[in-house]
Amino acid sequence: MNPASDISVIIPLYNKAASIQRTLRSVMSQRVQPREIIVVDDGSTDDSAQLVQSLNSPLVRLLRQQNRGVSAARNRAMAEATGRWVALLDGDDVWEEDYLQRVESLISAYPDCGAYGMGFWVETDGRRTLGSFPRQEGVVDFFSLSMTCYVLIPSATTLNRELALSLGGFPEGMRMGEDQYLWTRIARSAKVAFSPHAAVIYSRTAENRSAAIYRAEQTRFSFEDLYDVSADDMSNEYVARVALGKALVECVRGGSDAARRALRFFSYNSLSKRIERKIRLFNALPAGMRGWVYNLYNWLAWVIARKGM
Repeated sequence: MNPASDISVIIPLYNKAASIQRTLRSVMSQRVQPREIIVVDDGSTDDSAQLVQSLNSPLVRLLRQQNRGVSAARNRAMAEATGRWVALLDGDDVWEEDYLQRVESLISAYPDCGAYGMGFWVETDGRRTLGSFPRQEGVVDFFSLSMTCYVLIPSATTLNRELALSLGGFPEGMRMGEDQYLWTRIARSAKVAFSPHAAVIYSRTAENRSAAIYRAEQTRFSFEDLYDVSADDMSNEYVARVALGKALVECVRGGSDAARRALRFFSYNSLSKRIERKIRLFNALPAGMRGWVYNLYNWLAWVIARKGM
């Protein structure tokens, strides 16, 4: 079997008129073509869907639904896909022409994994810098490495479709951390392989990245559900790290109660105390001050790091 012929590309789409054609062309120009490209338009209010249709590609299948969020769009795409593997891609990111060829090689070398990650570039206002990811290829310790760098990000990740669906897919309604939620469940169930070849361009200038349009959560899913008292690996530390990072954003944007709850529940951690201190600091400030103080804090941290102080 040629693994790449069994890969479905899935793309959630919401108001990406400025970038979706560039994204799709990067898939259609792959050296190794996918089985199909499934685009789920999640209630876009611009002409994103029409731009997808205008490409008139036999590879592309456009599905439409009312706005239900990125997790619901990805889950529908996975359910509709026919490939054994699903390669995730967001509507403002792009692949280099050898991306699927590299994925094919990774799957062939490590065929029994639940997820495959790749290196990536970060693009900001047209400038690219290499992302933070492992520098070795092969089966990796996902939880240990993910404490310090990125092993899996959506546009550089390929999943075993059946496994992802059997675990419930992405947590619908979760607005932040939905990808890490599923990564945790997959990495506890199967091996993860990684290639440091950077063939993905991740855009940080997108207008509607989930972190940029944060709203209060409305979901039955919680990172608290992922705590496993019997786990003997780093997975509980990883869960705490992600949950506390999410709580910090909630705190900065006024979610004081959510932040306090996270501090109580994830106090078991031993490797994320710095994030805990930040949450307590910002929670002590008036809600109206938190945003600009947080931006100032990050700017000062960047200046200090750059000057080597």
